[in-house]
Amino acid sequence: MGAVGDEFSAYRGHLFGVAYRMLGTRADAEDVVQEAWLRYAGADTSGVADLRAWLTTVTGRLCLDHLRAAKVRREAYVGPWLPSPLVERLPDPAQVDPGERVSFRDSVSTALLLVLDALTPEQRVAFVLHDVFAVPFAEVAATLGTTTENARQLASRARRAVADGERRHTTDRARQEQVLAAFTAAAAGGDLDALLKVLAPDVVALGDGGGVGPAARRPIVGALAVARFVHGLYRRALRQGYEVRPALVNGDLGLLVRMPATGETVVTSLAVSPDGLLTGLYNQLNPVKIGLLDEF
Repeated sequence: MGAVGDEFSAYRGHLFGVAYRMLGTRADAEDVVQEAWLRYAGADTSGVADLRAWLTTVTGRLCLDHLRAAKVRREAYVGPWLPSPLVERLPDPAQVDPGERVSFRDSVSTALLLVLDALTPEQRVAFVLHDVFAVPFAEVAATLGTTTENARQLASRARRAVADGERRHTTDRARQEQVLAAFTAAAAGGDLDALLKVLAPDVVALGDGGGVGPAARRPIVGALAVARFVHGLYRRALRQGYEVRPALVNGDLGLLVRMPATGETVVTSLAVSPDGLLTGLYNQLNPVKIGLLDEF
């Protein structure tokens, strides 16, 4: 690959993290990283003191253009939109080290990606660049084509929205394990009352089929409506021989549901509040976004 390619490769994972947090889909993030590579390969970076920062800013500009165009494309999207999931096997508890716990805290949950998706493109870029990746506001302003003070204001508005999302939808792994165990036991057992005990009164269930997967076209809102929805899903899944197993979805506990005979797959993200109630149930059924999960 050569020295130029080796230098870029050292930052590829970081740049994917930047782009994924801004765009919410793996395919778009990978496209932006590739475009950043092309910009890098064609630029004279001999005078660049901090290549990581330079590449981060380039990626931010590319993401801003992409987000602005995506707002138009999103209007034609069929049904609710959810980010494409990052799915991992559950780690062996005996092998979880502090580094993995830090990685979990730094991850972006589905619920928070939805909070970011509700921001303007400028707010999202300002927040991700400054608050997540510590890019100075002067550089954020240059990326956005605005003043430093306006960049601060954009990040501040985004920060308040994200903080609200964290307070409502985010809790520690131990609490997630308790809620997931109670949720799956109640759903598999068809116990509607037990399901209601783990659902927040205003819980929301969203399904993203992208016009391809069999997802509801509108959000399902409220504990009773969601409990009945989950009960029906589990009854059908068990009757048809679906495999249901826990997994990490964007760093949080979730579920991987698969029909062995057809390969049909659903990736479910769960948002859990600090008081131990499910606030969000996010089902990704769009095969384009799920991608290949053969390792599971």
